[in-house]
Amino acid sequence: MIDAGELIERTREQGFGFWTGVPCSYLTPLINCAIAHPALRWVTAANEGDAVATAAGAMLAGQRGVAIMQNSGLGNAVNPLASLTYTLRIPVLLIVTLRGDPTLRDEPQHELMGAITERMLGELRVPCERFPREPAALGAALERACKHMAETSRPYAFVLHKGDVAWQGRPHVANAPERLATPVGDRRRGASSTAPTRAEALRRIVDATPEDASAVIATTGYTGRELAAIADRANQLYVVGSMGCASSLALGVALAQPRLRVVAVDGDGAALMRMGNFATVGAYGGDNLVHIVLDNGVHESTGGQPTVSRAVSFAGIAAACGYGLALEADSLDALDELFAARAVRGPRFAALRIRPGVDPEPPRPPLAPEQVRARFAEHLRKRAGAAADGATP
Repeated sequence: MIDAGELIERTREQGFGFWTGVPCSYLTPLINCAIAHPALRWVTAANEGDAVATAAGAMLAGQRGVAIMQNSGLGNAVNPLASLTYTLRIPVLLIVTLRGDPTLRDEPQHELMGAITERMLGELRVPCERFPREPAALGAALERACKHMAETSRPYAFVLHKGDVAWQGRPHVANAPERLATPVGDRRRGASSTAPTRAEALRRIVDATPEDASAVIATTGYTGRELAAIADRANQLYVVGSMGCASSLALGVALAQPRLRVVAVDGDGAALMRMGNFATVGAYGGDNLVHIVLDNGVHESTGGQPTVSRAVSFAGIAAACGYGLALEADSLDALDELFAARAVRGPRFAALRIRPGVDPEPPRPPLAPEQVRARFAEHLRKRAGAAADGATP
């Protein structure tokens, strides 16, 4: 095991002063150390492709960059690795975690990527090696990486396994932008004195989504896990991977079953990762689609690293993208207004600011992902049949 501080210092000796990426629980020590280091620049990227491009930009400007990511996000990075860093010959150091390690028990959504990570990097012409297990091997590994990047002007990757890096420093230092965005027009709701927790918001959503008349799609991480712990219902789908895709899934369901109320429950990190889908939902979504962002300002399930949501008006973005109603508040009243609103043309949206933190840590859903999917699909099939028979959802 290597101390994150030692890794940071050894990379700094090689000129790497710019770090960017998307959190993974395996990377928590390294990210927290990078955030806390006074001589480093850390940028929390919205997705892994953005991280590669941002690190490449720093390199073009004379600052060696490191892009770090979970291997499940390697797919997001394929395009910039194939058509940006490869084409323009921009060397970026990659640190990619190995979730889905075949020798360990891991979450089912990581199984395939765990088996093909090194093969994918090879197909992208990115040489890779196992992250060094011992401090004594670190120097030689970094020298090999730097030698390749100097000779080819192309990226090099380390594949980091669980427990490869540790850090005993401060657990978290926020560096999110301090500027605050203002939503469009009068769509901002008044703030209450105490923002709700995620669990409180999810309970209110459960109350507003009767099982026989709605479908709820919850984003990856603690949102789906807490929802399952509160009420594990047939009308709920927990997106265990594919961060940021909950609203896309919900759009497809809502278009296929226009008489069913479909609710996408997003997080701020997930919404930022796939913000382009706001425009797609606004353009195609009907009035049966409800999109909610529970915004606690952090990547909760990976250690509480800050997002940039304080600098973003999600409601303003939703309004500009054509949503029929866009609210923003830190009170549960906004959810009541969202669900009760009548004569809304197009999808409706609310960004609810919630308190970070979870106690206790929510358990995994009781069913395997494929079982949840089968149950959810059967629920949709029954609702489609009821609609065909003339029942009102």
